[in-house]
Amino acid sequence: MTESAHSAQGGDDVITLVGPFADRDAWTAQGWCSIERALEVVGTRSAMILLREVYYGANRFEDLVRRTGLSEAVTAGRLKQMVADELLTRRPYREPGARTRSEYVLTPRGRALFPVLVALMEWGESLQSKTGVEFVHAECGGHLTAEVHCERGHHVTLTQTQARLARFHDDARPGEPGTRAP
Repeated sequence: MTESAHSAQGGDDVITLVGPFADRDAWTAQGWCSIERALEVVGTRSAMILLREVYYGANRFEDLVRRTGLSEAVTAGRLKQMVADELLTRRPYREPGARTRSEYVLTPRGRALFPVLVALMEWGESLQSKTGVEFVHAECGGHLTAEVHCERGHHVTLTQTQARLARFHDDARPGEPGTRAP
């Protein structure tokens, strides 16, 4: 039985697979899945807590080590990778009487992760009832939430979601992973 047929019959809250994608035994997402690619960049605890601190305004190495509790070696390695992945950029600064050093600043790609941070925080709030940080809108004080919308503005739930093979404008054949049609 295909996943989409199972979903329709069992009433499970899952994404419906459609088209050639519906035959789960005919493909594997390994190596071309965008979720997999994203996790290669930000899929570690150290990457996410460093991003958290950069979002909160920390941008100097010593501050990032202190605020995250990560070792200097882990922080240095992760920051180097985050610069290579274009989430952060290095900007030189110099304190009077000291050598020039680098601070780390969000790039557009790093800022684009903001909705992911909001979603993680929102989900994390459900794991405990203790006091923590909350994100609110600066103008009205309303609590931020993460929601999924289609490009036409419709709110979309898990069960309203379909997964299909994307088609991109490139040299790949239509219907192959990594391609998207017009």
